[in-house]
Amino acid sequence: MSSTTITRGNSHETFYIGVNITPASVTNGTTSNQTFSCPGLLTTDILVSQGYIANQTSGIFIVETDCLTAGVLTLQFGNFGAAPATPAAGIYEIQVTRAENYPLPTNAA
Repeated sequence: MSSTTITRGNSHETFYIGVNITPASVTNGTTSNQTFSCPGLLTTDILVSQGYIANQTSGIFIVETDCLTAGVLTLQFGNFGAAPATPAAGIYEIQVTRAENYPLPTNAA
């Protein structure tokens, strides 16, 4: 155990960005991967969507957040409503964590 109170780990930095997007409609009962330009994102970034800043469309949820191509944010929207719906357009808050080294460890030991 560390002798200091400073938290240690393999995260180089964690920060938040607000990405202004306009998603497309999602068929009810399905998911839809949608991509948006986001300069500076890296494929090794660990992304977590904190959600839409205002009210989200009823039945729409963000299922997954990735950067599969550098500079491109991929959001997977799920529509769990009874009809096709379009996710709200506007600013989505994304948490970005950059690890110190890749590949990441395969266990927590």
